[in-house]
Parts: sequence; structure tokens; C-alpha cells
Amino acid sequence: MIPIKNQEGIAGMREACRIAATVLAKMRTLALPGVSTYDLDQEAKRLMESFGARSACFNYRPSRSHRAYPAYTCISVNEEVVHGIGTIKRILRPGDIVSLDVVLEYEGWIGDNATTVRIDPVSPAVERLLKVTEAALYHGISFAKVGNRIGDISHAVQSFVEAEGFSVVRDMVGHGVGRSMHEEPQIPNFGRKGTGDKIRPGMTLAIEPMVNTGTHRIETLSDGWTVVSADRRPSAHFEHTVLTTENGPEILTIQGA
Repeated sequence: MIPIKNQEGIAGMREACRIAATVLAKMRTLALPGVSTYDLDQEAKRLMESFGARSACFNYRPSRSHRAYPAYTCISVNEEVVHGIGTIKRILRPGDIVSLDVVLEYEGWIGDNATTVRIDPVSPAVERLLKVTEAALYHGISFAKVGNRIGDISHAVQSFVEAEGFSVVRDMVGHGVGRSMHEEPQIPNFGRKGTGDKIRPGMTLAIEPMVNTGTHRIETLSDGWTVVSADRRPSAHFEHTVLTTENGPEILTIQGA
């Protein structure tokens, strides 16, 4: 069952997403040469707490046998696709790209968003990777219309990305979000038009293209969390939480919204 939010739930999601967007925007400004990913993560923790929110990532474990996630945000650099763990030893340097993923809980509701930031100067190829991935996000969102199906979003992202010569990660997907970080439906970044669940008003969907320069294949490092491209070429990640309405998709994770 895909949860449908009532007016109270939509109001809760709006506020959680507004805070998540504000934290992410601040992290963007702090992602500078010489800054460690640990310091970025700790600043995000402080900001969340200043709003009365908490990280939905910290101590998260998908199963009892899985190691708990030890950081407050996901910070993934260069070939790291998602779930990178901030450490004092990882210092941002010119030429890096860093994906920042903020998922927080506020008064029982989840806000989820991500962006990839460049540490200038970056190569033209990397610059193009970021532009294509961000454009693919907005292209996918445009298909999150009432009456469409989830596969329409998936197909839109895949066809856009592959037409530009990049590949979409297939083993990690977007998802519904609300009272918990992962709700139905799953939203792959690949698929066929006209397939999957029908989109209804009141869904809140985390749409998140993860795009690799080379192969779509990924690997998980020995820390049990950090996902990297199998060929170790750069990867980018952009994400918004979207509310589906009769008037079209509404992006909730916009600072000041």
C-alpha cells in the first residue's frame, strides 16, 4: 500500500522538507577546499538540532545483521555514489565533486533531499555529469503527475540520462517517504512507460537520479555502507521530495518553501 497523506500529513511533510532543504543549502556553502567530510557532517548535525530535528540516517540499519550507519548525513566524494561516511581524514580538494544527502525527521515526518557540489575547478566532463544528472531529476519530476504511473518517472530519467551518454544506477532506487524514510513505492531510475503503480494525489515521493560516468554497476566498500561505481569513475546524485497533486507535482524540499 502506498501511503496517501491527508492535510495534516502534508503540513508535516512540508515542514520536515523545508528544514531538510535548509540544512542541505547550508552544507553546500560549507563544502570548500580544505574542509573535511567529518566537519560537514557535524555541522549538519548541529543545524538539525537547532531546528529540533534529528538525523534519520544516524544509527539506521536495514536489518539486524547490518552495521548501523555511523554518520548524520551521507557525504559521497567522486566515485562514491551514495552512503559515504564523513571522516576527518577525507579532505575536500579542488577537482572533487561531493554528493550531500540529508534525511531528517521532524515531529514524526521525514524530509529527504540531495545535491552534488563541485569543488572548482572541475573538468568539463565532470561539469557535464552534474548538469545532466540535475536536469534528469527535474525531467523525472515532471512526470510525477496524477494519472501517470511510477514507470513513467523511471523511463523519463533513464531515457534522458542515456541519451547524454551516461548510465543510471540500477541497484539503488528512489522511494516513497513520509512517516518512515523508505515507504512504497520503489522508484527505479530505469523502466518502461505505463508500468508500475498509478500516481494518486497525496503521495510523497523521493525522486533521486544516481548517475555514473561509465558503467551502471556498483560495489559496496568494506565499511558496509559506502557505494562506489564499479569502474571508479565519477558519480552524481540529485534528489527532491515531491508531493503529487491534481495541479501537478510540487517540490517540497525547497529552502523557504
